[in-house]
Amino acid sequence: MRIIPIILSGGSGTRLWPLSRQAYPKQLLPLTGSDTLIQQTVKRASQIDETAHPLIVCNNEHRFLIAEQLRQIGKRALEIILEPVGRNTAPAIAVAALRALDEDPDSLLLVMPADHLLEDIDSFRARIMDAIPFAQEGRLITFGIKPRYPETGYGYIKKGKTIGKEIFEVASFVEKPDLETAKNYLASGDYFWNSGMFSFKASAYLDELARHEPSMYEASKAAYEGAQRDLDFLRLDGQAFEKCPSDSIDYAVLEKTDKCAVVPLENKWNDIGSWKSLWEVLPKDEKQNVCVGDVITEGVTNSYINSSKRLVAALGLSDVVIVETSDAVLVANKDKTQDIKKIVASLKALGREEHLTHSKVYRPWGSYESLVSGDRFQVKLIKVKPGAKLSVQMHHHRAEHWIIVRGTARVRKGDEYILLTENQSTFIPLGTVHSLENPGKIPLELIEVQSGSYLGEDDIVRLEDVYGRCGD
Repeated sequence: MRIIPIILSGGSGTRLWPLSRQAYPKQLLPLTGSDTLIQQTVKRASQIDETAHPLIVCNNEHRFLIAEQLRQIGKRALEIILEPVGRNTAPAIAVAALRALDEDPDSLLLVMPADHLLEDIDSFRARIMDAIPFAQEGRLITFGIKPRYPETGYGYIKKGKTIGKEIFEVASFVEKPDLETAKNYLASGDYFWNSGMFSFKASAYLDELARHEPSMYEASKAAYEGAQRDLDFLRLDGQAFEKCPSDSIDYAVLEKTDKCAVVPLENKWNDIGSWKSLWEVLPKDEKQNVCVGDVITEGVTNSYINSSKRLVAALGLSDVVIVETSDAVLVANKDKTQDIKKIVASLKALGREEHLTHSKVYRPWGSYESLVSGDRFQVKLIKVKPGAKLSVQMHHHRAEHWIIVRGTARVRKGDEYILLTENQSTFIPLGTVHSLENPGKIPLELIEVQSGSYLGEDDIVRLEDVYGRCGD
């Protein structure tokens, strides 16, 4: 019996804006320590079975970021499967299950979201072992967290009859309750928080999906069978996956099947679904504040304050969240942070970009950061990793000046190839085919000054790209 971890990394984390953005969501952030949430999840999978390599299902736009974060912690994935569009958890698990079947027809899946916290891994492993005999019989196991308080932000699972050692049939799944109902759930002892973690045979899940949601099963199967290899990634067939219905595993399968069982966990668990939930799990000072970065407080209590770039000074406040980034500042009542998604929706409606990216944007070759912009000009700091190369490209609407501040650059400018070092510069006229490469062993840093009638990132015509992005 082989356990294959499935890590779902499709979320956007809008309630943790402005740190979490569409292009750099919360699972890629180091919110609770030096490791990011997805790095913690991958390490958790290794602690459960050190021989197991995870299948990761993620958004196409995040593929290089996730691959780099795995490299940083010395881990590799069995596969990184790319979703062309988001279709919720049921199809994501389906394509992962199909890939797992190709690896091992008897594989047992352990499904975990990429952005949750879970303590006491030894206890979690023991409960997984308790569940294995039932999973091998065809049960679909969901892990429920024994509630510690009447939480209104989670869905709940009601247990049914006992079928094993602290293992129960599922009587029902229930939506997020109001406070009074949550208190009753807690008092009854019959309800668990729905953790979004599961274990079952790949074949058992696919059988139940085909039984209850045949159109979803067929579309997921077609998307997997039509998948193409793209460097180190598996790219699902876009047309097939776009036709797939979108639904969670709970609604599509678990609420309909008669094979679902719940295994309770007493572990400390949190889905880091809001700034308030993050405040709850982090160490606090004597005034119950969590302060990250350059922060000074006076008369502040029960608050979360995070500074990324500048000094943040807070005075005479209680129960607030303040999050500062280079391009946005959030100030909110801590009890209202579930509603931050409304701010993100407003940004989208206004056509603004602060919900999409940070001023610093990561690419497979390194990163660029917008330093200043105005009418017809923009200044960026570009960092290129040793041995990395930007695409061969051209622009219709802008020219660029490059000034090297660190390292060595190999530059293609039309038919000319030049080598530049610190304090040297070059000019790329509008419409000129060009590329940039770091041939050295230290990071390359340069200042780019753009000028022209339009400076958007979509004014890039890629002609060649070692990362396969010409069709993106």
